[in-house]
Amino acid sequence: MQMKKIFLLFFFLIIKKSIWAAFILIPMNEDQTDHLKAYGISYWILESGGSVQWLLNYEGGSFLTAFTKEVENECLIRGVKYKTIADGQASAILNDISRPEVNMDAVKLEKAPRIAVYSPKNKQPWDDAVTLALSYAEIPYDIIYDEEIVAGKLAEYDWLHLHHEDFTGQYGKFWISYRGAPWYVANQKEAESVAMKLGFAKVSQLKLFVAKTIKEFVFRGGFLFAMCSATDSIDIALAAEGVDICQSMFDGDPADPGANEKLDYSKTFAFTNFKISLDPAVYEFSDIDATSTRTLQAENDYFSLFEFSAKWDPVPTMLCQNHTSLVSGFMGQTTSFNKKTIKPNVLIMGENKAASEARYIHGELGKGTWTFYGGHDPEDYQHFVSDPPTDLNLHPNSAGYRLILNNVLFPAAKKKKQKT
Repeated sequence: MQMKKIFLLFFFLIIKKSIWAAFILIPMNEDQTDHLKAYGISYWILESGGSVQWLLNYEGGSFLTAFTKEVENECLIRGVKYKTIADGQASAILNDISRPEVNMDAVKLEKAPRIAVYSPKNKQPWDDAVTLALSYAEIPYDIIYDEEIVAGKLAEYDWLHLHHEDFTGQYGKFWISYRGAPWYVANQKEAESVAMKLGFAKVSQLKLFVAKTIKEFVFRGGFLFAMCSATDSIDIALAAEGVDICQSMFDGDPADPGANEKLDYSKTFAFTNFKISLDPAVYEFSDIDATSTRTLQAENDYFSLFEFSAKWDPVPTMLCQNHTSLVSGFMGQTTSFNKKTIKPNVLIMGENKAASEARYIHGELGKGTWTFYGGHDPEDYQHFVSDPPTDLNLHPNSAGYRLILNNVLFPAAKKKKQKT
């Protein structure tokens, strides 16, 4: 008789829990054990045919989804903190978020974006923070490069990432320091071979074609995210269309000495009125980047994220979701953007005001959007060529890496009707 009572009580508790646990809430505030893998959980739910509510500005940009044992198991396996809550609790949270006086909102994520990373197939002597983040969060992606883009494969994807890339055809301007290094020699030889194979006389011409194709991808509705040298080199290549900016060691003939007077800034994504460096011994591409002029030391290098209206400006709000508004700075070939070179219609989302530099910027082009993020690796302050990759198991709560994964996830958001 006693055993029967215990069994009935146990059965009642199981039934009660299944009724009570109608939703899973994944908090994204300071209490979260692994912020980065939480994005991977949300992507996995979308990829499995489910949906997620992104609760903007609620507990650091938390995620809410219907309770299933499978989702709960994934959270447990991946070490992501979660809460099981009842239908009434979820409704109360959503009602609270919807109040007009509260700077919060709930955005429904519906479809996992198809992700491509623009990267050469041969081994590079540096790592890409985005591929590290995607791999750690267990978010699938494809590697594509020049041959795939020339073949029209970019149209198969929703989201494209560019990182430590040089679209000007100057091989990263590493010539002065690494021209004798085996990896540099091999990269130049491979790039020239591919350009010729694809019908281009110069690497710079192939890279310009790729840059213009990426721009068209965004114009037609694609999502572009770029970091480090890809951010400024793509705009320099676009502005310099029809102008030779490569010296003879890069393409066999001298650059046009009047190149700076022939740049067309109307063709760029983000930057204007910049001046390029034609000196092959100078590591910088142009004065867009503030790396060589900034005076900040590592211990006081931070940038602040702007706060946007969740209900009226959901896109920048999504892109800035974090458990802190102050993010540690980090360097790269392109570390930050001189504000004087940023177009007036570009949205600055993160800046170091004292240094007059922007770190995180965003804009629209046609039906698509682009986001540029200065620096190379958010958890390696000054990443050098051939340094080992960052182990994200040591940085599961990285605020700098969260900005990357915000960009990965926001294309999944259901588009809202324009408020009037």
